Amino acid sequence: MEKTWRWFGKKDIITLDMLRQIGVEGIVTALHDVPNGEIWTLEAINDLKSYIEASGLRWSVVESLPVSESIKYGGADRDRLLENYKVSLANLGKAGIKTVCYNFMPVIDWIRTDLYRKGEDGTYSLYFDKIRFIYFDCMILKRVGAEKDYTQEEMKQVYELDKTISEAEKDELIQTIIVKTQGFINGNIKEGDQQPVEIFKRLLALYDGIDKNQLRENMKYFLEAVIPVAEEYGVNLCVHPDDPPFAVLGLPRIVTNADDIEWFLNAVDSPNNGLTFCAGSLSSGLHNQVPELAKRFAKRTHFVHLRSTDVNENGNFIEASHLEGRGHLIDLVRIFEQQNPDLPMRVDHGKLMLDDVNRPYNPGYSFLGRMYALAQVSGIMATVKNEMKNIQS
Repeated sequence: MEKTWRWFGKKDIITLDMLRQIGVEGIVTALHDVPNGEIWTLEAINDLKSYIEASGLRWSVVESLPVSESIKYGGADRDRLLENYKVSLANLGKAGIKTVCYNFMPVIDWIRTDLYRKGEDGTYSLYFDKIRFIYFDCMILKRVGAEKDYTQEEMKQVYELDKTISEAEKDELIQTIIVKTQGFINGNIKEGDQQPVEIFKRLLALYDGIDKNQLRENMKYFLEAVIPVAEEYGVNLCVHPDDPPFAVLGLPRIVTNADDIEWFLNAVDSPNNGLTFCAGSLSSGLHNQVPELAKRFAKRTHFVHLRSTDVNENGNFIEASHLEGRGHLIDLVRIFEQQNPDLPMRVDHGKLMLDDVNRPYNPGYSFLGRMYALAQVSGIMATVKNEMKNIQS
């Protein structure tokens, strides 16, 4: 697999020269300055591509070419936005960039309740506390009917938490769930926005009446529009699994398990319609056995995120070591190296460690933590390749 790295463009404090030194081969990035729904021009794409190549690297994967909310919920301007998406996709293909990651998660991308969960070794990791998330849903967001989505025991714990939680903790939950982890991902809510909860409520309201079946139909409509363009220009589209892989905030999620993956692959059955296999997202759902999913969908996978999680029986989860946890990354490397060895791969959600804590990195995208993870995964890859050579000889 190709060793790639998510890089946030020319303003990223992690430079391309730094990445060359640690063994990165390809870059995963996007035109982050272009607002969602607007066309990525061929000129802008080639400018960034040339900048990357001047450092001796290649632009391997686009992550992401965002799917506008209106496409997801089926708004009045959906077709106009789809036309823009098709033009951007064609321009990427013309520039020779052949792998495009996207997601179809309504309103909110990956969800955590704590960005700095301190471990016994002194490092910090991303963490999801289910009770605190329910507290946000029921007591801060005050979503109508939210209590019906949870058990009596869970609600009992929420009411107990309400007796002790501070205003600062409430503010931090708001920032963590809908601002800090979202602004640099989907642009719906950015740091500095006033009244983020009210903005978020308005976004949620756009999905009133949209259930799982309707969201699936909207995704099929999207795929039917864009896959012919992907085929024409030789671009592989690959959807990212939902993170976490279950319904949240009354919103449907449609890329959560084997049945979901099978459904969208069959909805438009083309080799250019594929999966971003995120071991971390999939492993955070106890219903998923990650190596089995890799075996089943390796041939339709176009991009791999190698990270892992530890999950307890209550649904809380934390980023795990890249050598441990439910992601089973050693098994995954064996599976992908055997079945689809030319895939781009990137390590994901590294721990905050050493001097990382003093740097303004996007949550989950530290330098030293990801470098450490890349070293671990590089060792796995070298071992697996050596095993395969010995078997062949």
